[in-house]
Amino acid sequence: MKRLIALLSLTPLLLLADLKTDTFKLYQAEKFQEVCKTDENILRQNITDEELLSIYAFSCLNADRIDKLALPIVALKATPESRANAAYFSVILMQKKLLIHALSDQYDLKPVRLPTTEYVLSTVFDLYTHDSGSKQKRRYNYKDPKDPTKMYRLYVTKSGPSPKMIIEEYQNKQMTKRHIYW
Repeated sequence: MKRLIALLSLTPLLLLADLKTDTFKLYQAEKFQEVCKTDENILRQNITDEELLSIYAFSCLNADRIDKLALPIVALKATPESRANAAYFSVILMQKKLLIHALSDQYDLKPVRLPTTEYVLSTVFDLYTHDSGSKQKRRYNYKDPKDPTKMYRLYVTKSGPSPKMIIEEYQNKQMTKRHIYW
């Protein structure tokens, strides 16, 4: 009977170890969508495991599922590294929300100053806020300031109940990636 009680008390720890190991393996294999599909109830049960939350958040970021960063942003707070990650995710989420607002509702972002990151959305946010041209266009084309062969196209589609913001990345005039945010 004592062995059964001991085994039952260790089961949650073994499941957490498996979850973390499996999540890390998927992350290393760049299966970001799969990691980001992790049930939020499971994350809430493991809310103090900041390594697991960080892996989940970076996976969602790489999968362009930025809205899924809200839970990690709130939960990452115990260590300096966790707080830095939470701040990083917060900046990107804020930039996304502000850029969609600006494109959809003609909100002026000129007075807004935010930190920046290397994430593609941050790059395009910076290019858009520093653009002195008309903000009444349907599409915005920007050259990457660090790589002259790279270009970004930014626009909004209004299909469905809410607008979707699209950022297309081009290398030598060939589209290499499309990011869709809602």
